Amino acid sequence: MELDLRTVMRHFATGVGVVSSWTEDPGEPGGRRHDAVTVNSLIPVSYDPPLVALSLRHGSAFLADLLTAGFWGVSILAADGADTARTLARPREHRAEALRTLPASPGPHTGALLLDGPGWMECALADSFTVGDHLMVIGTVLATGVRAPQNPLVFLHGALTPATAA
Repeated sequence: MELDLRTVMRHFATGVGVVSSWTEDPGEPGGRRHDAVTVNSLIPVSYDPPLVALSLRHGSAFLADLLTAGFWGVSILAADGADTARTLARPREHRAEALRTLPASPGPHTGALLLDGPGWMECALADSFTVGDHLMVIGTVLATGVRAPQNPLVFLHGALTPATAA
């Protein structure tokens, strides 16, 4: 029997968010180069202390920036965030262009960009370890925020899907 984890996991709905970080870059406005990527690998690890985990592909330029910075912001996307999710899943040069126009503000604890959505958090790197072809990063949650209740965007059957309230 051949294992086909990807096909099986297509039946498991996951939330969709954007993870952002920045690095020092004197050539950029404000001396920072912001970057952000779409993720559906965000999981809570512990509520006391507050910890979350992300799984990012080895060799990712974003992962290198996140490890250098030691912090990141997470924006949970609302049901109408599919265009943002698709845009920030593209290569870095396309993401950089989009970040100049997306409504976002620097988080007060990390300076990482926080986008509009039902919720956000800011995290500091607590640990990381290799898991197969990815690096799992564990973050201490420094701050959280919830905006007006909205239905979330989910990833199911290989597609971005607006979730509806039950």
